[in-house]
Amino acid sequence: MVQLKTILDTRKSKSDNTYPIYYRVTEKKKVFYLYSGFSIPLTQWDEQKCIVKKAHVNAQTINASISKRFFEIQKAAIELEDEGIFSLDSLKSKLAPKPPTKTVKEFSDVVIAEMFTKGRTGNAIVYQTGVNSLFKYKPSKALRFTDITTSFIEKYREWLLSNGCKINTAGNYLRTIRAIYNKAIKLKLVDKKYYPFNDITIKTEKTAKRAFSKEVLKNIELLVLPVNSPIEVARDFYMLSFYLIGINFTDIAYLKSENICNGRLEYKRRKTGKKYSIKIQPQAQILFDKYATGDKYLFRILPADIIENSLLAKRLIQQWIKTTNKYLKRISTIIFFRVW
Repeated sequence: MVQLKTILDTRKSKSDNTYPIYYRVTEKKKVFYLYSGFSIPLTQWDEQKCIVKKAHVNAQTINASISKRFFEIQKAAIELEDEGIFSLDSLKSKLAPKPPTKTVKEFSDVVIAEMFTKGRTGNAIVYQTGVNSLFKYKPSKALRFTDITTSFIEKYREWLLSNGCKINTAGNYLRTIRAIYNKAIKLKLVDKKYYPFNDITIKTEKTAKRAFSKEVLKNIELLVLPVNSPIEVARDFYMLSFYLIGINFTDIAYLKSENICNGRLEYKRRKTGKKYSIKIQPQAQILFDKYATGDKYLFRILPADIIENSLLAKRLIQQWIKTTNKYLKRISTIIFFRVW
């Protein structure tokens, strides 16, 4: 009697502290494991129901995918049993992947979904933006990797620039498509002989420096603003970033009370993993005392129950940055043009 079950393999975690989801096929004390393609944190697996918990940002997508594959395996096992030729080897052979025929859109969706699953939300959004741009230029779901030639890339870049895209933005889109193409080659979805980027140079421009002078920063710091108003909050967090040697706003959002130790801020940059230890100057301490909430996160930017690196968390931080920038522009108008 063949037994089939979806399991989370908790024997060893991956480098990102997630565990792989497998299909376990058992027949006469022999066991065959088939990887689902997904890995999740241990706390987000429902052991009784054998599904991903709803708290996971991509629970619906992952559960639908593993359920579909579960029934495919079950169907293959039943067919082999009906024919009287079932064995784990025959099942492996029947389930062997067919030659890949994924379109660019299908493969890109898989790559982006995996990024979301692994908590690489920022990269996933960058990839999604690049793919959206490509299909705005060539709105065909049937587009294949062999259709993307050197000539195609050059015309796509010309289209981007003629539609108001800056050189650096166009470069980011091209690098995204190049990265996806390289992944497709690695997985043998397309032969490397079709690689279209060999003769393509992706140009970039230096961004003009926008640093304020010491005098302007002092004016921002001393500007009298309505107490507890959004414009004051924006100014305070901008100055906090300055006091903490330019800490990224995303890192500010995820700070916790344990990051403060013996008068220093100890944290790891979320984007690069680099560790920082910064002395908390008196001006910064005033802002910590003013805005620290004592909740899960030091500042009331993200709710305590948010899933870290989730799409929702990313959107909330982006909205906070957007709002802060809006009020900083208003502050610059007040300072430079003396307009209130």
